[in-house]
Amino acid sequence: MSEISADLLEKALDQLSARGYAVLENVLDGDEVAHYRALLDDLFARERQAPFEPEDGAAAPEDDEMERFLRQSYDVSEAELQRIMRRIRHTRALNGDTPWPVPPQEVTKNFLHLPTLFDQDRSQRIWQLVDKTPDVGRLIEHPVVLQLARRVLGSDCVLADASATSIGPHTGGGAWHVDVPLGQLPEPLPDFPLTLQNVWMLDDFKEANGATQVVADSHLTRRKPVWGEEQQEATLLESPAGSVSICLSNTWHRSGPNATDDPRREIICYYSRAWIKPFTDYVSSLDEDVVKTFSPQLRYLLGFSAHPPRRG
Repeated sequence: MSEISADLLEKALDQLSARGYAVLENVLDGDEVAHYRALLDDLFARERQAPFEPEDGAAAPEDDEMERFLRQSYDVSEAELQRIMRRIRHTRALNGDTPWPVPPQEVTKNFLHLPTLFDQDRSQRIWQLVDKTPDVGRLIEHPVVLQLARRVLGSDCVLADASATSIGPHTGGGAWHVDVPLGQLPEPLPDFPLTLQNVWMLDDFKEANGATQVVADSHLTRRKPVWGEEQQEATLLESPAGSVSICLSNTWHRSGPNATDDPRREIICYYSRAWIKPFTDYVSSLDEDVVKTFSPQLRYLLGFSAHPPRRG
């Protein structure tokens, strides 16, 4: 599906507004799914073998509290936890050893390193996906999803982040949550969406392998779910590989438990209103020669001409 009919677009928008989520099936064909699956499998394997490991930085009094927060929030191995702490210290050193003025649970996740390996290293994320495989740009500006994003967030919306996730076999599922920046906002949450997440399904999403779960209508509560608390009214977003699910940022959602012997893989593209600070700074991270290959539309979505200029 390279385009979306006006009728299907309106139905998807109505579903998003009323229930907080929508699913469009078979947007990618089998060859496209196989292409992106192969790209990700290579990246997953390479990053497991050689994870990004910068220099360390100086310890600080708040490090113990940060480590406790990460242990409580994620099912993370000791090796991955210590790698994250080294990254946090290194990034802090690059920022003049400037501490946060709030405790870890109040730090916006835009500014915080998160686990790359989780579920005791059985599940994995790929950050900075556009930098590592620029071909994902075709999904970012895919007309089916981009039309929806622009109708929900405005025609000047931008991409906040693109990442990939592999939910590992025999894992217990994620915690119910709303997306950045809502997790750090006081309740009641805004009564309009700030961001929009879409998940490109590279495997068949089924209950058995951890299909995404949502709580329908939860975006209307203007509340956040309690971290770690179960929800009785979960809706499974089961669809074949090549489908895409779209979820408002204030809809409660999580990855389900994977009871199979195989990983469940996805690409996540995350759009935001133009005035919200993106999760990823592509303007400073992307290679200039790669940027030149992108369309003007994709460059704008990645933040070019969409950030404050240097004045004077």
